[in-house]
Amino acid sequence: MSKRSVIPYGPQHPVLPEPIHLDLVIEDEKIVEAIPSIGFIHRGLESLTDKRDFNQMAYVAERICGICSFGHGYGYCETVEHIMNVEVPDRAKFLRTIWFELSRLHSHLLWAGLMADAFGFENLFYQCWRVREKVLDAIELTTGGRVIFSVNKVGGVLKDITPEMQKMILETLDFVEAETKVLKKTFMNDYSVQSRMKGVGVLTKEQAKALGCAGPFARASGIATDMRMRGYAAYGELDMEPIISNDGDCYGRCEVRIGEIFQSIDLIRQAIAKIPDGELAAVVKGNPNGEYFTRIEQPRGEADYYVRGNGTPNLDRMRVRTPTFANLAGLCETLKGADYADIGILVVTIDPCISCTER
Repeated sequence: MSKRSVIPYGPQHPVLPEPIHLDLVIEDEKIVEAIPSIGFIHRGLESLTDKRDFNQMAYVAERICGICSFGHGYGYCETVEHIMNVEVPDRAKFLRTIWFELSRLHSHLLWAGLMADAFGFENLFYQCWRVREKVLDAIELTTGGRVIFSVNKVGGVLKDITPEMQKMILETLDFVEAETKVLKKTFMNDYSVQSRMKGVGVLTKEQAKALGCAGPFARASGIATDMRMRGYAAYGELDMEPIISNDGDCYGRCEVRIGEIFQSIDLIRQAIAKIPDGELAAVVKGNPNGEYFTRIEQPRGEADYYVRGNGTPNLDRMRVRTPTFANLAGLCETLKGADYADIGILVVTIDPCISCTER
């Protein structure tokens, strides 16, 4: 009978981009069980409602996570806008959508690079991040920031994207599209890459549903769920369908995210072609009094936002549930029966953001 051992994995580890801690029960080189432990970087951002008013909290929400910053700011603002019955101008909705998809582009390209690094393909890692830099350049030109955008406000946005900037964004998209086609050939067709991803960490559609998985992690198991289909911001004016895979393994998760890079490029082009003239923000008067809950699609999956106001500048409550939290149970399921050498790859395939999860 094989002897079982418990190995602590993380929170600091050479292949982990995030400080996640797992207690791994193993027999020889096989994982029998994985028990997650979170709470290493808790910052208490949600409790800052006592110290920051509802307008300032938009900037606090952005700092829940760097890579997901725009989505967090947007999700918070949309929630407060519903409480206060604020009608956001159409142009602001389209601008938010463009920035949201630029954020998704840079997040997915970052993930692709980390995935390449996890299975030891350093050249592929550098290429992914080289392409991502062009996306960050476009974000910096239009917002002034490369990671934290700070363009969302309750009622709309703070900055505009001029016709000259739109032209530059379209040129950037042409470059990203051409380069991603080359990257896709390596990720999808290279034998050494396939040998590390195909059949590794399989999560069936039934398991993904039962465990409440979200985002590309769920869509790679055949679940066609994407909160953008709700039509928030300007998504209701754009043509799109959820990208799914039925493989349910690491290869399928890679396939979905690569597909979503091309999808984001298409959505930005559609938004720029349809963007109307108009104001950037509505006039906001008074303080939020009431509560509202909304769901949006972050690059990592569905994120939920809850805000409760009491008629004063300071909120009673702000609560966020992030996609990584939803996907931890699915991660632990994929680790069961996996080889010890594949742990790093499996952790990366959920695109973990422990900063989001712990706040």
